[in-house]
Amino acid sequence: MNISLSKYFPFLIWWPAVNPHSLRADALAGLTGAVIVLPQGVAFAMIAGMPPEYGLYTAIITPIIAALFGSSRHLISGPTTAISIVVFSAISKYAEPGSVQFIHLALTLTFIAGIMQLAFGLARLGTLVNFVSHSVVVGFTAGAAILIATSQFKHILGVEIPRGESFLETWVDIFKELGHTNLYVLAVALTTLIIAILLKKIIPRWPYMLIAMIIGSVLAWWLGAAAHGIKLVGELPPNLPPLSYPDLSLGTLRQLGTEAFAVALLGLIEAVSISRAIATRSQQRIDGNQEFIGQGLSNIVGSFFSSYAGSGSFTRSGINYQAGAMTPLAGIFAALFLAMILVFIAPLTAYLPIAAMGGIILLVSYNLIDFHHIQGIIRASRSETQVLLVTFLATLFLELEFAIYAGVMLSLFIYLRRTAKPRVFRLAPDPDDPKRHFVNLTRKHVQECQQITVVRVDGSVFFGAVNHISDSFYHIKQQDTAKHLVISGESINFIDVAGAEMLVQEAKVWRDQGGGLYFTKLKASVYQFLLRAKYLEQIGNDRFFSGKELAIAQLVPTLDPVKCATCQTRIFRECPVRHPD
Repeated sequence: MNISLSKYFPFLIWWPAVNPHSLRADALAGLTGAVIVLPQGVAFAMIAGMPPEYGLYTAIITPIIAALFGSSRHLISGPTTAISIVVFSAISKYAEPGSVQFIHLALTLTFIAGIMQLAFGLARLGTLVNFVSHSVVVGFTAGAAILIATSQFKHILGVEIPRGESFLETWVDIFKELGHTNLYVLAVALTTLIIAILLKKIIPRWPYMLIAMIIGSVLAWWLGAAAHGIKLVGELPPNLPPLSYPDLSLGTLRQLGTEAFAVALLGLIEAVSISRAIATRSQQRIDGNQEFIGQGLSNIVGSFFSSYAGSGSFTRSGINYQAGAMTPLAGIFAALFLAMILVFIAPLTAYLPIAAMGGIILLVSYNLIDFHHIQGIIRASRSETQVLLVTFLATLFLELEFAIYAGVMLSLFIYLRRTAKPRVFRLAPDPDDPKRHFVNLTRKHVQECQQITVVRVDGSVFFGAVNHISDSFYHIKQQDTAKHLVISGESINFIDVAGAEMLVQEAKVWRDQGGGLYFTKLKASVYQFLLRAKYLEQIGNDRFFSGKELAIAQLVPTLDPVKCATCQTRIFRECPVRHPD
């Protein structure tokens, strides 16, 4: 295989593994995926404010491109709930949902988001997703689920709720309109919902959502949909995705830039997180940069084929893996089967009640809330709980794109706050250990030398941590009589100019008080940095040792003999033997 070609065409890597056995397995998994995405695509398009067929167009185009240019063998891309609701939030302030202008802006948003994702991938920024806390995704998804459910109550109750209202205003209107509930509409929605829940419990491998919608459609027909105000989705055009053209004018690009960045970021987080989650079970290596490229290209190409923004779907990807998919061809098969289904059964959607879709979307919304991980986050970490709560509340009460930014910024702030406060532990030899290994005084209280203080810095010595480390050393000088400070540096992973300058200053301070600052077990990269930038000379070449024992052996003979003579601890082996008076 030509390595340079596979770098640009990653499908060349897995294509040689295709054989009759894998083709059969991928085809069966693809057929399962096509049946599952049929109701989901329609539902997600309605959430996004797009005509129903656009959800299916997205489920046809996006997974093919993502499968060819991504790195995961099981990720299935296409319309998702979270992306759909962000698209609706971003475009509904500029155009009426479902209108030609709305569609045009949504496709443009998709194109811009795809360009951003592709640029991130080409710039090798795939590791950036690692800095986004999982709590941001969990909180945003839970908030989006509640927003989605809220938006469907007008379809479930058969009442009129003005568009564009806030979360609280919508609920106020829902309670006001409860007395005008259309019981026929409510019956169709609840029947569809209950059937879907029961089927999921009894026969989870069957397309329970599709079956439930068919039953809901039959009920609406039996009740007399037209006579009782039961609105129908309408007939979908039996066409393959038609060509489309995003608006590439400078004004539109500026108008949608912020929202597109939010869509791009959320899409990448979803895709990479899902890919890695499945890869832990499939034992596959995921290339984050290649996933960025695959998602970016899928959205760019999709915007020219009537597809709005998509990303990785956890539900469809998980089912694809469980169904036995062996290569990304399963995603391509799913798209091709869906295209065939769209051509042959599209007219039947004329009998699909919007209320039935509302019931299905309620179930989708509930399934989006990850109760298991929410409970785990709350039990495990206060800071992660804060990130979860802030993202969740921001999703409900602020602009959706801002909710993503708020969660990401808070998680980064917490991360930086942690790294800016590396722990500085005091160490001393353990008298109960025959080898006199040094122990952390916070774990076991042992006596310390009056003239030498030994500490370990757990964390990087960089500009953000300089003040905290310097303050820790200052408190040691204030509290102790020791004039020598030995820093055990095996846990220092990184040092920058600000950190090195601080250490040079600290070395001068300790030297001026008649002692010194010493270092042991520095990692090679840290030592080389200090050597290369000549900080080693400023601190003193003789102040660096390969182990604590060597440093102690050199320091003990230089200690104040008067203090050593009256010392009761004698914690070091090198301490002079005390003669009886």
